[in-house]
Amino acid sequence: MRHSLERIGAVLQRYVYLMRSSWPRLVELAFWPTLEMIMWGFTSVYLVQHVNNFAYGVSLFIAGALLWDLLIRSQLGVSVGFLEELWSRNLGHLFISPLRPHEWMAALIISSIMRATISVLPAMLLAIVFYHYNIFTLGLPLIGFIICLMWMGWWFGFLVISVIMRFGQGAEVLAWMIVYAIAPMSAVFYPISTLPAWLQVIAFILPSSHIFEGMRAIIIHGTFDAAQMWWAVGLNVIYMIIGVIVLWFSIQNARNRGALLVVGE
Repeated sequence: MRHSLERIGAVLQRYVYLMRSSWPRLVELAFWPTLEMIMWGFTSVYLVQHVNNFAYGVSLFIAGALLWDLLIRSQLGVSVGFLEELWSRNLGHLFISPLRPHEWMAALIISSIMRATISVLPAMLLAIVFYHYNIFTLGLPLIGFIICLMWMGWWFGFLVISVIMRFGQGAEVLAWMIVYAIAPMSAVFYPISTLPAWLQVIAFILPSSHIFEGMRAIIIHGTFDAAQMWWAVGLNVIYMIIGVIVLWFSIQNARNRGALLVVGE
């Protein structure tokens, strides 16, 4: 156990050094969530001023934008951690070390938590200054929302890594775009009932849609829908197991094919 924690700590320390060594990396982490928060914040202010019966506009748009960015940054935290190994041609060296796959996954998750915190926390604080909206007023359910969305980002990142391992670095574009493909079905800024019936089926099997439905229930009705939270947790458990298994088999397959040294080519 001690040696396992030491290996996880060693990989995590590498990711920390990478972030510390480049101030643009740190700026970029906070830049996009802050920019999107400002953009959607001013959009919602405009709607409040010019659209009738839109009393919850600021809260819905800003809370949705902040939590959506948390999901994106969690997924990128895992995916980019892997891509940095590809870019530095370090993947082969990583897996000829005593490091085990589950230890590497744990280090990626911890790194993702750090990156997401650096990314989204400044935007949450600036929302208070710019729009007098404090997302922390959602109360204790906010903790569950944050955990579930970050959890989803982790298994999503594992699946992205598996695809890149199989098809090579040319597939790295998926790390930047694939999570946006589920944005319409996640119902970030509108209820699931807004979607066509066939898209509602897809939305129902995404943990993110249940989280945003739960967020709207608190903001609009002042009630916490525990069922939505449990659906998000249950789906995340299933998908996390699938993500870990798929990534583990992808690593073993890459080892058997001798692809760990050339996957970045």
